[in-house]
Amino acid sequence: MDVFLQQLFNGFSLGSILLLVALGLAFSFGLMNVINMAHGEMIMVGAYSAYVAENWFEDLMGSSGFEYYFFFALAMAFVVAAVLGMALERTLIRRLYGRPLDTLLATWGVSLVLQQGARSIFGAPNVQVTTPPWLQGGIAVTGDFSMPYVRLFIIGLVAVCMAGVYVYLTRTSAGRRTRAVMQNREVAGALGVVTPRVDVLTFGLASGLAGIAGCALALIGPIGPSLGTYYIVDAFLVVILGGIGQLIGTVVAALSVGWLNAILEYQTTASLAKVIVFALVIAFLQWRPAGIIARRAAR
Repeated sequence: MDVFLQQLFNGFSLGSILLLVALGLAFSFGLMNVINMAHGEMIMVGAYSAYVAENWFEDLMGSSGFEYYFFFALAMAFVVAAVLGMALERTLIRRLYGRPLDTLLATWGVSLVLQQGARSIFGAPNVQVTTPPWLQGGIAVTGDFSMPYVRLFIIGLVAVCMAGVYVYLTRTSAGRRTRAVMQNREVAGALGVVTPRVDVLTFGLASGLAGIAGCALALIGPIGPSLGTYYIVDAFLVVILGGIGQLIGTVVAALSVGWLNAILEYQTTASLAKVIVFALVIAFLQWRPAGIIARRAAR
């Protein structure tokens, strides 16, 4: 039972990271109908931002300020990934709206370029980010079940990001414009919303969330140029399962997939668990093609 609870807790923390990645895809896919295969590389950018921030703090401040480097790494990961995502939307994706196959191929090519760029800058071998001292250790619950501070921090970080996204969407004028465009782009444009500006800002937000997810992933394992490829398929799966453009559905789907993976890995193996999860999701979509929460038809 302790091992099962440990797996369930780990699945919840990984599901939380998957939620951040899928939430960004829900914005870009639901708002602009863009299949962005380079979204996984924004995770990689966020992870390497944590690695660069660690080295900067270690060189400039030594051991005195090293334990606080991760807060700077989070901000750096969000900003770098958001700027990169906005540049990608302005220079490439904006020219391919309405051409989903061309967009898929173009962003896949961008992902390969970014991976090769990471190999050229940081090298092909994986690198490890040092966990800050205040995140080392954990809370012992029972004999074999403990809750590491790192995973508790990740869960709290995702909760803060979710609260920030909620406030942005419901309490700011930019967020209300984003919701209007997601619900009906043509009507929003007719009412004076500058949809190209909403597109670039939303793409930046989506990429920034993926960067934060990558920064969090750097705490629990090695990072490398192909880090994002391990999560992009699961993220698309979560977006489709939750319902295209439905943020609440994305939350439910991400946590469900994380828990289901953890439970099945405990009973089988990691590879077999992923196959079973894919099969169950496909079976669910056969019964409910619109996902957990269906989008209302515009009147």
